[in-house]
Amino acid sequence: MSLLRRPNPALRSARSTTATAHAKRWAWLGVLTGLVVGLITQAPAPWLAYGVAQLSHQRVLLNNAQGTVWNGSAQWVLSPGLRNGQPEAQDTQALPTPVRWQLQPQWRAGVALVLVLSADCCTPQPLELALSPLWGGVRVDVNDQQSQWPAQWLVGLGAPWNTIQPQAQLQLRTQGLRWQTQAGQEQLQGLAELQVQQLSTRLSTLRPLGSYRLQLRGGDTMAMTLDTLEGSLQLQGSGQWVNHRLRFQGEASAAPEFEAALSNLLNILGQRRGHKSIMELS
Repeated sequence: MSLLRRPNPALRSARSTTATAHAKRWAWLGVLTGLVVGLITQAPAPWLAYGVAQLSHQRVLLNNAQGTVWNGSAQWVLSPGLRNGQPEAQDTQALPTPVRWQLQPQWRAGVALVLVLSADCCTPQPLELALSPLWGGVRVDVNDQQSQWPAQWLVGLGAPWNTIQPQAQLQLRTQGLRWQTQAGQEQLQGLAELQVQQLSTRLSTLRPLGSYRLQLRGGDTMAMTLDTLEGSLQLQGSGQWVNHRLRFQGEASAAPEFEAALSNLLNILGQRRGHKSIMELS
């Protein structure tokens, strides 16, 4: 008669305990994975607002942030930043309407994090920035767009804007704009143009002073030009970035019939040489 080996009860119990332990580990792993995914995809918008405030040293604020990090809205506020470690909230300036954003990863000849910004007051078409990692650096591409921003908004940054108190419409246009830094070297391609329409300031009783155009062009050397579109105050100049610093030289003058009215403003803008004021930055 053959003898049959009976299963060892202790061994069977140990295997059952091990299987149960493995099942619990997988269950906990699933729970943690779900929590992480949920946390990433549903991270609240105030987290982004906090990060922006910290990175900008409280100079850029996203107040009343709603939604998520990836899709939300807030009141975009400019602030003088910190004084003695505390924000100067009393001098802030906000855009007239909230800013909406969408942030999502995309594939654009490589991985990119794309930020789309829109505001009813300022962006007839959304402003889009694509951030792409490079070996030892990063690249930022800006879509071809036109937008308009109130110059009064800049007063929130404090000096010198709170002294100038500009009143104007700022029209921003970009074309093929790309900035990148890699291995400590910065490069700009394309064009960024800012038109200042019907500028007024509390530094002069003559209103408006005129309209002006500031262009930034990329290439082997980043160059900037300033010229007057129309107005009683004439501004012109040019500059280049050399060793990470802007070297700019320009001049300001008044139309003959407005020389007396603009004399004090010309003294503020630069060193007087006859009827002109020399503006230098190096």
